[in-house]
Parts: sequence; C-alpha cells; structure tokens
Amino acid sequence: MGYTARDIGDAQDGYGKSFRPLGDAERALLHGLVPAPDGGGRALDVGCGPGELARHLAADGYEVDAVHHAPGTLPFAAAARPPAPAEAPAPAGVRFVRGDIENDVLDDLRAPYDLITLRLSLAFLRDRTRVLNRLRERLRPGGALAVIAPLADSVPDDRRELALDEAEIALLTAGWHTVERRDAEGLVVLVLRTPVSGPVPYGNKGRPSPHALTGAGVVVTDAAGRVLLGHSVRGGWELPGGKNDADESFTEAAVRELAEETGLRAEPGDARLLAILMDSTHGIPRLTAAVRVTAFTGEPAVREPQLIRRWEWHEVHDLPVLASGLFTPSAHVLDTVWPGILPDLPPVHRHPLV
Repeated sequence: MGYTARDIGDAQDGYGKSFRPLGDAERALLHGLVPAPDGGGRALDVGCGPGELARHLAADGYEVDAVHHAPGTLPFAAAARPPAPAEAPAPAGVRFVRGDIENDVLDDLRAPYDLITLRLSLAFLRDRTRVLNRLRERLRPGGALAVIAPLADSVPDDRRELALDEAEIALLTAGWHTVERRDAEGLVVLVLRTPVSGPVPYGNKGRPSPHALTGAGVVVTDAAGRVLLGHSVRGGWELPGGKNDADESFTEAAVRELAEETGLRAEPGDARLLAILMDSTHGIPRLTAAVRVTAFTGEPAVREPQLIRRWEWHEVHDLPVLASGLFTPSAHVLDTVWPGILPDLPPVHRHPLV
C-alpha cells in the first residue's frame, strides 16, 4: 500500500513522545551480548519504531527484517530522518515490513533468525506467551531473543502498564534455559537462549480451607481455536472458574465465574457440562466440573487482580510445554476437551457425561 506525507508527518511528530532513542548503553550491550555470527547473520526487529535498532543491527553485520504495524511509521523509519538522534541512511541489509506480529501470518519473513529483538514493544502484545512461542520457532538453533523494556520501578505509576515488573520478567524468562539480564539506564535488557521444550509442570496453589471443594473449570476458545488461560498471582496458568455457590449448578457457576473473572458474557444454554472429575488436595476431596462454553461476548480483562495477573489466549498445542505450569484441576478439564494432549497427568476419577 502507499504512504502519504501526512502518515510520515504524524510519525515524525510523535517520535519524541512515542519512541525513546536507542542509547549508547543499549548499543554497547547488544554488541557484546548478541554479536552477529562470523560471515553475517539474520535478525528480526519486532515493533521497529523509527528503525534505529534495525540500522544498528545492520551496521553490526546482521541482515535485518524490521516489522511494524503502524502505517505511518515504516516510511518514516525507512527514510531514516528522525529529529534526534541523527542516523545514517538505512544500510542495504535492512528490509522494512508492514505487519502485525500478533495477528498476521507474515509468510514473507526470512526465518530462521540468529537474533529476534523486541525493543519497547513487548507491552503492546496482549497474548505475549503465544507470540513469543511463535517467535522462538523462527529462531535458528543457538539463536537469541532479546527483550528491552522499562522497569516498573523506573517509570511513573500511570505508565506501569508499559513496563515490566519482576513477576512479568519471571514469567517471560521461565521458558528459556539461558537468561542474561543487564541494565541500560533504566531499561532492562534480557537475552534469552535455548527454549524450554517441556514437559509442562503441574501443581496446586497451597492448602485450601478445610472443606470439600466443588467447582467448575471453564474451557472457552476464540475464533482461531485458542483457549483462554489466566496467570495466577501464585504462579502457573489456570482456566476461568471456581467454586459453585449454594443452590448453583455447575453450568451456572461456570457462566458466573467466567463473567466475574474475565468479563466475558455467556448464556447458561451455551455452557455444556462434559464430565465430573474427582481428585484430592491436602486430603480434601475435590470435585471439578468440566464445562465447555460454546458462545460468548466481550474481550477478556483482569477483573480480580488479587487472583489473576493476566488473561491470554493460548494455542492448544502449546499446552504440553507451558513453562509456568498448569493448575492440576485445569489440566484435567483441558484433557477432557482434548484427550491425550497433556502427558503424565496426576490421577483423577473421570465421569464423562456426554
């Protein structure tokens, strides 16, 4: 598609407000931590902004695909005319690509890559875990993924959603065998190598109140067949759901909990009870209803931050290698919907109803 002068002007006007210039500390760290292989390498810069990092990587010896989704940013980046700092024209090794790394297929990207970078762009990804799983599949063996982001304690409170705190960093790095962490003037630089390939660990969330536990686990999928999971404040992923109230059916509990936890709205008629699952925790019987919600409205949002830090849509084939683990009852419910998808599950009594 074509770009207008207004598109470029909008990007230029927003440069100082939207993009922090690439600093000398970042340049030095990247040069030392992820140098281009002998003979050159290939890099993918995700959310390239004005193109400074892409040009730096090209000057360091990489052939670079620089991706950004905003229509006005790429021609501005390709022109290499940000007001500050001044940059030389983009080296021939930089190729600017318009695309949404989270939702587009982007078949024209030239994987595999020796290096993938996300500088000040991770915060704008909703389903970070899924996107990073797809990005690491584009890495060459031995390649690295570098994330550069503000630290939460270095930014004002009203901008913390754009930064990483220690819990988010722990979640981000859990799926990698090798993690190098550096500081660059208030930014954290994470270099991740050798993805963890599983198996996913299972676990519980501590001792519950001393009574029999009954509740529902809710499987809901988006139009692409991805399943919704929340990352618990105690660590690990879990389905929406929870205990049923007095005189409340499992399907009613599922619809209510889905709305209370995620904001997604479903009708009771769109909730199907698939099975009753029984195991125990800390000597207390635990009964979980596996409920499949087939239709809903809304977008997932954190409604109970004291319990769940974030909601993300996950590819089903990623479930066996989730680095942060799965809440055991959620794992049993997922295995009810997709039998055999999860290996070596803890024992459970399963009573199918359909």
